[in-house]
Amino acid sequence: MSLSPPEHAPSGNNDKLDQLFALQAQLNDRIFAKKDIRDREGRVLTMSVLARQAQAGNLGPNTEVNDWLGRYLTALDDESRELREELLWKWWSKDTLDMQNIRVEIIDQLHFWISLALTAGLDAQAVFSIYMQKNAVNHQRQESDYGRANKNEDDNRNIRIP
Repeated sequence: MSLSPPEHAPSGNNDKLDQLFALQAQLNDRIFAKKDIRDREGRVLTMSVLARQAQAGNLGPNTEVNDWLGRYLTALDDESRELREELLWKWWSKDTLDMQNIRVEIIDQLHFWISLALTAGLDAQAVFSIYMQKNAVNHQRQESDYGRANKNEDDNRNIRIP
């Protein structure tokens, strides 16, 4: 396994979301190898191992999937905090937004968001499929004046996970 960063996105695939997922899996695998992070069987951990475990289901609190979902969520929370710190809350200030850093912080969030999805056993196609279904649910909720009075999760339970 090469530990050098990829010079370009994975070849043979023009779908940008697929490319982002592949690049993130490569980066995470590189970090696991470089830091000698091992699974419970003593092998260097990989994103494909986590994804297989997630897809197998029946996961409890003491699983690698639960552990890494927590780690990636903590990292995502921290990136959200860093982005929040870039925003200007003093309306009397003459400061200006640093859009360069704001954009980079958003991409940092994307790194960890994709890591969460991969750890949960989702690939780019599954994310797209679930997003499209959830987007339709959200539009339907807008049509029905969604609120506390008529809130229930039945529409979410009908979303198919590929």
